[in-house]
Amino acid sequence: MNPTLSPPLHHPGHEAAHDAAHHHHEAGAHTPLGFWLYLMSDCLIFAVLFATFGVLSGNTAGGPGGRQLFELPFVFAETMVLLLSSYTFGLAMLRQGTDDAPRMIRWLAVTFALGALFIAMEVYEFAHLLHQGAGPGVSAYLSAFFTLVGTHGLHVTSGLLWLAVMIHQIRHFGLDDIVRRRLACLSLFWHFLDLVWICVFTFVYLREFA
Repeated sequence: MNPTLSPPLHHPGHEAAHDAAHHHHEAGAHTPLGFWLYLMSDCLIFAVLFATFGVLSGNTAGGPGGRQLFELPFVFAETMVLLLSSYTFGLAMLRQGTDDAPRMIRWLAVTFALGALFIAMEVYEFAHLLHQGAGPGVSAYLSAFFTLVGTHGLHVTSGLLWLAVMIHQIRHFGLDDIVRRRLACLSLFWHFLDLVWICVFTFVYLREFA
């Protein structure tokens, strides 16, 4: 038998891994409805946290308030970083129309870097407050502050992990319909977090200096 006519050999392990990846990829095809339900539940969570902060904002237990603790220029810079990440995410989504996956990945990577910088600034702010002795156990006001801002920070961290997964999927699967749908969900999530942070910046920080 001519060896050149022999059928190509396929390693079973490689086929299984490929099938598993393909099945996992297709499993997220029907995500929009569930994602909208999740987003509405997230709105309720943040609404409760904002209401709680509003009720407890005057309960400082004789300790320092926001005017004594917050550095408004630093928080403003933090806000600009997150808003810029929303802009770069929008630039990434514009690449979908031209099927320009490499440029989309680059803009998503920039978005990831800005989001990571935002989290680093938030961690620095928390560490600075703790160093000043203004931890969440000092007063109901600070407890509500750390809970609200920390919950938002955890959401941004989740968004960063999601971004990393989507960059991997774009490289592996390209810009197919499923990847586009997941990117659309992530885009909604990221812009939602920007909107929540604008409310945090206005309601938590700016109000102290009004």
